[in-house]
Amino acid sequence: MTTTAEALKPLLWEPKNLERAIEAAGVTLWSWNVDTDAFAMDDNAYDLWGIPRGVDVKFEDLSAHIHPADRDRVRAAFTATRSLVGPYEMDFRIMIGDELKWISARGQGDDAGIIKRIMFGIFIDVTGRKQAEESRELLAGEMSHRVKNLLAIASGLAVITSRSTTTTKDMARELTLRLTALGRAHDLVRPVPGQTEAASALLGDLLTVLLAPYDDLGAFSGRIRVSVPRMRVGESATTILAMVVHELATNSLKYGALSVDTGLLDVSCSAHDKSVTVIWTESGGPKVRAPTGPGGYGTKLIERSVTGHLRGSIDYHWAENGIVVTLQVSPERLAG
Repeated sequence: MTTTAEALKPLLWEPKNLERAIEAAGVTLWSWNVDTDAFAMDDNAYDLWGIPRGVDVKFEDLSAHIHPADRDRVRAAFTATRSLVGPYEMDFRIMIGDELKWISARGQGDDAGIIKRIMFGIFIDVTGRKQAEESRELLAGEMSHRVKNLLAIASGLAVITSRSTTTTKDMARELTLRLTALGRAHDLVRPVPGQTEAASALLGDLLTVLLAPYDDLGAFSGRIRVSVPRMRVGESATTILAMVVHELATNSLKYGALSVDTGLLDVSCSAHDKSVTVIWTESGGPKVRAPTGPGGYGTKLIERSVTGHLRGSIDYHWAENGIVVTLQVSPERLAG
């Protein structure tokens, strides 16, 4: 019976079982004559390197398949294995036609276990692991980039808020609203696992989410109306629109239609091949007048963002019964 460990152990060393285990592990075998430079490999190693089985090979023949950027390093590393004490492992790329693979070569250095001037080792295809590592590095770099951008935005918003408020309580409240608006916008375009397309949000969803805090303040309920066609907004444009919408809504809450119970806010949009036009219309609020001095910091930030990043324009019409703001951008910039 082979049901006990002691009974199973001898079976581990039977040639057929060793072959099964090696194949299951994805391990391929090689041997190297350190004097003649001849290489011997098992059939799976030939397949791994894209070389016809049974062909006599030397290390130089394998070198032709090594990625040019790794070739000198691998040659030097293999030469050094004879003086390297203990086990070694080196990862490098090989090219099979247009296909790139990552190979891990492993063996025992310092001539340990050498028999008749021949060294032994294994090759393992580690392409999947390397691709996963590269994906993690890209993700870490992207996260670092996003964090830096968010910190820069938060810093700018803090400065703007500090200059437009008179008390710490007001500053904390307005800064929290600004950051919350950006957070909601970020949630809309957060990548989903397995997603292949660039992150984006529907314009209507974005506007609704950003304006929801202002529509939920008691008497304001139902006074904000959003009517836009179904179109997508890219991740970069989402951040800009979030700041624009929040700044306009904050001003409306202070001085415009949302500052009184009778005020209304309509946000509409029209889209054409060369331009997307978003119109912010306030009505029913106190009479408004065009500012006589230079715009505030929030207004300057909006104008710089819209004209700079979005390559668009933003215009203000100070009608007596409420302000009308017209934002124009190209569809490409909006989707980017």
